[in-house]
Amino acid sequence: MNPTGWRAYLVTQGSLSAGRDTTSIVEAAIAGGVDAVQLRDKDRSARDRYRLGRRLRDLTAAADVPLIVNDRVDLAAAIDADGVHLGQSDLPVAVARDRLGDGAILGCSTSTVAEAEAARSAGADYLGVGAVYGTDSKDVPDATNGIGTDRVAAIADAVDVPVFGIGGIDATNADAVAAAGATGAAVISAITAAEDPEAATATLREVIEDAR
Repeated sequence: MNPTGWRAYLVTQGSLSAGRDTTSIVEAAIAGGVDAVQLRDKDRSARDRYRLGRRLRDLTAAADVPLIVNDRVDLAAAIDADGVHLGQSDLPVAVARDRLGDGAILGCSTSTVAEAEAARSAGADYLGVGAVYGTDSKDVPDATNGIGTDRVAAIADAVDVPVFGIGGIDATNADAVAAAGATGAAVISAITAAEDPEAATATLREVIEDAR
């Protein structure tokens, strides 16, 4: 479950899944070889996210795929997830580590070298870097314009943990992100909105692996 081996990282969002439920998207992504799944679905209530998280925990555990929870340390603990992914306005990485323990996988969203170095120093196991390209996601810093692959390269050079590009990435541009030094790509719509999420996952993973 070490993030150094992750290439295709699915971030779930039912509202961007072309009318399909998140569970079916995750099942398809697992079949396509996804390396990690992050429970996002932020438009759901806490109770609904818990119920969905329990279903995803069963699916991912059976497939030996790590399950990460977006933002919520309490939810990660409640569903026995493998870790949590934190934004710049969420609980500090060190606090999450104290709550979840040394074995948890902790990720942190960053968009600058300074943020990346601070997150690494605080104990982050991997970094989400972006938005690399333009995206409509309200969770991603600099989402409108994107930070570009040069920033990805600068961050990858500055830290000794895996970095994952996020924001506007799909199979047509993931190679440039990987070539810049990213370990992989964290995507939402590139998988959730795809006509064939299984095939989209497999293709994304192949593009990144080839570029590396």
